[in-house]
Amino acid sequence: MNTPATAVPEPPTDIPAEPLRSKRDLLKAMLGVAATVVLAAFDSTIVSTTLPRVAEALNGMALYAWVGTGYLLATAASILIFGRLGDMFGRKPLMLLSVSIIALGSIACGLSQSMLQLIVFRTLQGIGGGMMIATAFAAPADLFPDAKERVRWLALVSAAFAMASGVGPLLGGAATQAFGWRAAFFIAPVAAIVALFMLARYFPHIRPLHASTDKQRIDWLGSLLLIIAVSAPLAAMELGFAPGEHAHPVIAICLALAGIAAIALLVPYERRIASPIFPLRVIAKREPQLLNVAALAVGAVMFVLIFYSPLLLQTEMGYTPSEAGLLLTPLVAAIPIGSIINGHLFPRQNEPQRLMVFGGLLLAVGSLMILTFGKGTSTIWILLAFFVTGCALGFLLTNLTLFMQMLSERRDVGVASALVQTTRAIGSATGTALVGIAIARSSVLEGVRIGLIICTLLALCCAYLAHRVKMKNVISRATPRKA
Repeated sequence: MNTPATAVPEPPTDIPAEPLRSKRDLLKAMLGVAATVVLAAFDSTIVSTTLPRVAEALNGMALYAWVGTGYLLATAASILIFGRLGDMFGRKPLMLLSVSIIALGSIACGLSQSMLQLIVFRTLQGIGGGMMIATAFAAPADLFPDAKERVRWLALVSAAFAMASGVGPLLGGAATQAFGWRAAFFIAPVAAIVALFMLARYFPHIRPLHASTDKQRIDWLGSLLLIIAVSAPLAAMELGFAPGEHAHPVIAICLALAGIAAIALLVPYERRIASPIFPLRVIAKREPQLLNVAALAVGAVMFVLIFYSPLLLQTEMGYTPSEAGLLLTPLVAAIPIGSIINGHLFPRQNEPQRLMVFGGLLLAVGSLMILTFGKGTSTIWILLAFFVTGCALGFLLTNLTLFMQMLSERRDVGVASALVQTTRAIGSATGTALVGIAIARSSVLEGVRIGLIICTLLALCCAYLAHRVKMKNVISRATPRKA
């Protein structure tokens, strides 16, 4: 008889027994995690509405794209590394450090005197953002071993991130209009004070037991190879498909080859060493592989919708930027609604992958609804379409992280959570690049429509992959019995 692919290890022995905490203590600890996630969302989105004015003031329009690219590359390249370090040494110190890096980096951005300085400081913030994402989304697993309870708290984290992502551009625009572009960079440090206090005061320091019994050595060579493997292909896409004179195809090909070589060296190297930065057991079985392919698809769909829907509303349907932003609000606001409904339904499911199947199908419906947009489309239909897609993402984003945690050994929770966040980021970059190419070679309307057709197919693909992820055995064994 074959061993089921969904079998999970016995209850972990690598985490020390912690005293039972009251619901009040757990709430305060999770509010600290939510505060860090809000800071990360502010940091990544608050610049979007201010960057054109910043580039103009610093006379750096030629380097405009690299402000965002540097941040995204640093974030994507660092998530997996800090996810693993959190498993090895505990997550609280890394969360506190990430808040400090983002706050100091934001202050430095606000004081920048050139576009090059701004790019350097934003890249530094990206490292802090990767550290924060890697630890904050894994932290609930330290506090809530029961997956049925944890899913509700993950919904809180997802809701905080989604809402802050929607508010961030509005705050940045308001601060820029009232006090100038430099003021926008001083919003994150204020939020960081709250996050630092909540984390330091209420989040417990849970140090893995294996950290004191095993020799914990950082895999420096593996870390370097991992950074190249993740960031080089993303940078190659940015340089290879950049418009006009900003394209550098030769450099892009070299970076792509460097990424392929790094992957080819990383896999056998990580198999040989005792404490790898990326333990391959995390991705060895079929279920984690399917989930990460689904995460690629979800990341692509999410960012294509968020990035190009405003462009469609403004250039083809005649809405102003502010009107387009308001119409897009249901997409962001509905993500926590979907997460909360998912958290309510999850404990009742023997096969929770059905919730992801539903989310994938709903996302396909929402993408098709947006595909019907034209100059005569009613406002109600536009709002409803974005609401449907937002709810669908709420069902998918939380479960991708939770399922990866459930399928992994306790000692690998951080790196497993980080892996699904990384694949989502790669999917986001790939999706936006491909739709950008389609727009450049046709028109905004045709390019976005091609992108929406791709989104529909990817959403259906996600539903199919989720159907193949069998979680029945996992949920029955991963949920501790109550005495």
